[in-house]
Amino acid sequence: MNLRKVFCIPAIILMVCFFVTAGNGYSIERGFDDREIRIGQFGPQTGPAATWGAVARGSKLLFDLVNEEGGIHGRKIRYFIRDDHYSPSQAMAAVRELVDRQGIFAFTGGVSGAGCHAVKGYIEQNKILWVTLGSAALNPVDDPPSLYRFHAYPLFQDEASIMTKFAVEDLGFKKIGFLYQNDSFGKAGLAGCKQRIATYKDAALVAELPVEATAADLSSQILRLRKADVDTIFMWVNPTLAVMALKTAASIDYKPQWIAFNGLSEYPLMYKITDGLFEGVITSTFVAAHDSTDPLVVKYREAAKRLAPEDRWGMLFIGGIFFSEPLVEALKRAGRDLSTEKVINELNKFDNWKGVGAPITWNKNRRQGTDSVMITQCGPGGSQKVLKDWTANELATWKKK
Repeated sequence: MNLRKVFCIPAIILMVCFFVTAGNGYSIERGFDDREIRIGQFGPQTGPAATWGAVARGSKLLFDLVNEEGGIHGRKIRYFIRDDHYSPSQAMAAVRELVDRQGIFAFTGGVSGAGCHAVKGYIEQNKILWVTLGSAALNPVDDPPSLYRFHAYPLFQDEASIMTKFAVEDLGFKKIGFLYQNDSFGKAGLAGCKQRIATYKDAALVAELPVEATAADLSSQILRLRKADVDTIFMWVNPTLAVMALKTAASIDYKPQWIAFNGLSEYPLMYKITDGLFEGVITSTFVAAHDSTDPLVVKYREAAKRLAPEDRWGMLFIGGIFFSEPLVEALKRAGRDLSTEKVINELNKFDNWKGVGAPITWNKNRRQGTDSVMITQCGPGGSQKVLKDWTANELATWKKK
């Protein structure tokens, strides 16, 4: 056989395949074709932060609802959830699998500060969208800002600064203790508390105690906090550690005012797993109340009864919706002729865009969408009482970039 023919035949076959797929509307860009758009999320479904797994399932509700309504310009969303066990190495393995084997168009969420830090370089290197991150521990104000990463979760620094201001100015506390997870998430909260405390002459951070994410005992930390005679204790820790802290304090009849970050604002659940000890705890929240009468919240709540009856409707579930709403909106705005560049262009036009959380603003120089949180308190039976409406951090350093 003529060697030229031998080499030409495979080339012809490849060319035919290319034009056939092009004719069927398949895109040469990663992550979508004529029928689907592939979106992924990693996060804890098991492990010490398993309760935060509701976030990824909240995103699923949104995507299921979008698909039920016909998809986005004729394409359905194909959604992948991967359990990272709240481990950075497992988060990296999950992201690699989703990128290399599933061909993800975009990521959303990702509930783990350490996990997000572990994978951000790989996601950026592969030029994949991440809208929006499920952690506030990453820096959104890189110089220049990341082209592909969009933040809407209020930064832990801003959140802690706002909560410290509330503790000192509204509640009158002067001696503050800070129990923080010894990782990027916990340290970011501590930094925000210190930022605010530095503005006062009559209030002080008298104890700052780290704890490992997988710690099995908090006796020494709680005893040191009691010895320091603090008025209030901030908990910047995962749910397992929070339960341990409250129960350890109760066992020695120690009753400070507890203040926590938004990840502990799933009140019915926290009330149940602490045997009622969570009553009175004050937290922030970055989404609307679970019983809000806002039409959008009502729509999602009714959809959850139908599409996710096995899941608890609450802050964490709503948080997953919040993280993914902007991606859905940008995909719709981008039109049928989809590309990563078009979605980025649409995201950069968000100007006080409102979903189930605080309004979001992004542009090519601003990748942090908001810094506002609400302040609420756990009541009897895990009920929720709003203490303060959406509040921003006037000390936020990223606003000055």
